[in-house]
Amino acid sequence: MSFLDTLKQWDKASTVADRQEFSEALEIFLSIEEPNSKIYFNIGCLHLLNEDLKDAEKAFDSSICKDEHLAVAFFQRAITFYKMTRYEESLADFQQTLKELRGNQLIDYGALGLRYKLNACEVLHNIALTEAQMGHWEKAQESLVKALDYRTESKLGIIDNALQATLKQKLFKLIGFPSKVLFKPNKHYVAELEKKDYLGKAKVVASVVPQDEFSGFAPLMPQVESGQTFSKPEPELLRALEGEPHTVLYKFVPETSDELAVVPGNVVFVLQKGADNWASVVFNERRGLVPYNYLERLEITMASKQNNVQSRPPSRQPPTRPERKSGLPPCADDRRNTQMKESELADDSCVVKVRYTFTFAILVPRGSSYATLAEKISEKLSVPANAIVLSLSSEATEQNVIDGGTDMEGVWSRVSGRCITLWCRLAQTNERVQKESSLLALHSYDSSNPEDLSFHQGDRITLLSKVNQDWLEGEFNGNTGIFPAAFVEEVPANG
Repeated sequence: MSFLDTLKQWDKASTVADRQEFSEALEIFLSIEEPNSKIYFNIGCLHLLNEDLKDAEKAFDSSICKDEHLAVAFFQRAITFYKMTRYEESLADFQQTLKELRGNQLIDYGALGLRYKLNACEVLHNIALTEAQMGHWEKAQESLVKALDYRTESKLGIIDNALQATLKQKLFKLIGFPSKVLFKPNKHYVAELEKKDYLGKAKVVASVVPQDEFSGFAPLMPQVESGQTFSKPEPELLRALEGEPHTVLYKFVPETSDELAVVPGNVVFVLQKGADNWASVVFNERRGLVPYNYLERLEITMASKQNNVQSRPPSRQPPTRPERKSGLPPCADDRRNTQMKESELADDSCVVKVRYTFTFAILVPRGSSYATLAEKISEKLSVPANAIVLSLSSEATEQNVIDGGTDMEGVWSRVSGRCITLWCRLAQTNERVQKESSLLALHSYDSSNPEDLSFHQGDRITLLSKVNQDWLEGEFNGNTGIFPAAFVEEVPANG
């Protein structure tokens, strides 16, 4: 079967599936002689929709054979194995899915013809559920704590609920894939399937003015289908992205992981404005919070482009940073207004959310000593335990600093809903940290993102923290930012 025939059958099956006629769509897909990985994926989804688990497994096997890096195919096969109660194989496929995400928060398959976003936190959620099915409750809790590092605002409640369930050693629901959503062929290729008359029919015309000697052909007009009319588009507001366009007036340096770094002149798209004067925005394919009083609404119209209107220059001093009404979502399940009783819990584990240059979570037994707590946090940040300074608030004063001499009973008495939030920073005067955390740039890294750190090959960089497996945070030449871990190597303490 030629590529053209495959494309026609693929488009026909997708159209039939859109009408919810899945049996007919499956027959058309199965009639394709040489399916690609996406078509095999569609076949597997339709089998899974019919609960034909064996056939679904074979289809996803074929999809992975055609494209061994198609993470969503591993995800669907893992779901198939889970429904077949083959938990070890399911766990292996969920872990492979996470590996194919390569440390990213999500993969958006929209550009490939699949209206679906595969989230890392959902994959970790299912990993935890599979581990729980196998009786590995401690590993399930660790997977969910890791999921908090990849969570989005919309997914946080699901992860928190699952974490609370594991503390009680209770199972929770699997996050599935919408099997009615299928890969569709490239719309530009489909558009070329039908023959088009680009020239139309020429018509000889002559001027009705006697003195005018013009004669020739009428100008070509846009070809439209019968019954349709052609109208000139109105110069209405252009939308580059979802949300309202705004110009950044002042430089904003984030203090938490859910805030977004921007500089004057950036154009961001406001998705939602909160009552606390913070706005959820999108900039450079990244989403985060920015103070709304740092922004000015931008009207992108055809007229504004032609008139070249200049926006007002920013003042020297930015406005006061607004207070966050809720820096982090509550750990307890406040949405249902329920309280977890200590007697109902399977153990005395406690979730500690640590506010650093980014926010992460660890799981420790309630009542742990300072040494145990510091060791867990230092292991997460890859720095010595004596290099960190913990506190009960963002200001590390003598009254709220936590160290070896602190009464830990008073600290653990602040636990609410099996969760406590602490603040962490590195001791700036610790020379040992500076020596052990020195990095050498193997390659030059130049990025226009304000939160990234640019440097040249051979530069020495001070490591501040490990964001994840692929990204580090460091300081160089007075600037602080994140950069790929593969671009540097650690320098020995005596180097």
